[in-house]
Amino acid sequence: MATSKFHETAMANPNCNFLRKIIARTGIAVLLVLLLSLGGCSGKSASTSTAARTDSSNAQPNPSQQEITEIASLAKGRVGVSAMVLETGETVAALNSQDHFPMQSVYKLPISMAVMKQADAGKTKLEQKLKIAKEDYVGGAAHSPIRDRYRNGAELMVNELLRFALSESDGTASDVLMKLAGGHGAVQSYLTELGIKDMIVLDTEQSFTQDHSLQYRNFASPDAAVALLRALYEHRGLSESSQALVLKFMTESTTGPKRLKGLLPVGTNVAHKTGTSGTENGITAATNDIGIIILPNGKHLAIAVFVSDSPADEATRESTIAKIAKAVWDSLSKQ
Repeated sequence: MATSKFHETAMANPNCNFLRKIIARTGIAVLLVLLLSLGGCSGKSASTSTAARTDSSNAQPNPSQQEITEIASLAKGRVGVSAMVLETGETVAALNSQDHFPMQSVYKLPISMAVMKQADAGKTKLEQKLKIAKEDYVGGAAHSPIRDRYRNGAELMVNELLRFALSESDGTASDVLMKLAGGHGAVQSYLTELGIKDMIVLDTEQSFTQDHSLQYRNFASPDAAVALLRALYEHRGLSESSQALVLKFMTESTTGPKRLKGLLPVGTNVAHKTGTSGTENGITAATNDIGIIILPNGKHLAIAVFVSDSPADEATRESTIAKIAKAVWDSLSKQ
């Protein structure tokens, strides 16, 4: 029926009189070939095809992407987003995803992973105890439960330091772990081995408290943060047991409950690492959260949201992260 209708339309076209003789001699098959090669007799078919391609290229963006952009504007600063379904490698959200943002305590994740690599290689043991002198404590402006709990120094096992760094975002623990990993150069080499670019670890937390400008040179792009989460999920460069321990400590994190987790259903599994700077002259350099979220269908979402140089208050900055995570969650839950 479709071929018959196509035949009738072609024959009714006044510009196609010459085809009638061809049909009489060769049949409709040749006609079809000619019509396809000519794009129709009057040229209207070709124009319609071009118009269709133009309409497609001007298609409206994904509603969730538009929503993310609108949410990001609430922070009144720079906002970067990257989100990927890890099982498929599909990027489901991106906003300024290749720009550089100060990591702050997000960088405790690559530092901890580098230490776990050392443990996997037998260069250190998780039960090994390390002495921490008062001089090793970060300044009062930095977050450090170890400093606050052990006023005169401490002796803690490596796995305890990892928990303090990942679950409680302890600056002292992070600095001790960086030294144990071999310094910032060793951490950077580990990232290079993983193939992760646009993530730089240079300075200690102690240095941040002395010079706040240093935080900007310890940066990551949202895409790089998601690449790190993907490497962790695939336990690249780490044994399965080391991966499991890192994810456990991230899931038990006590920081940032109103960020990625803030608007997700109660009980949602979120393994995440936050990062937060101080506020100077009304501007907060970093309010961040990156993590792996288990979706309702059992798949895993790696997401990184960075809010930088924002004049908004803490509640607004954190709700911006929470709303972005919820928008991505909702868009994937509908699929």
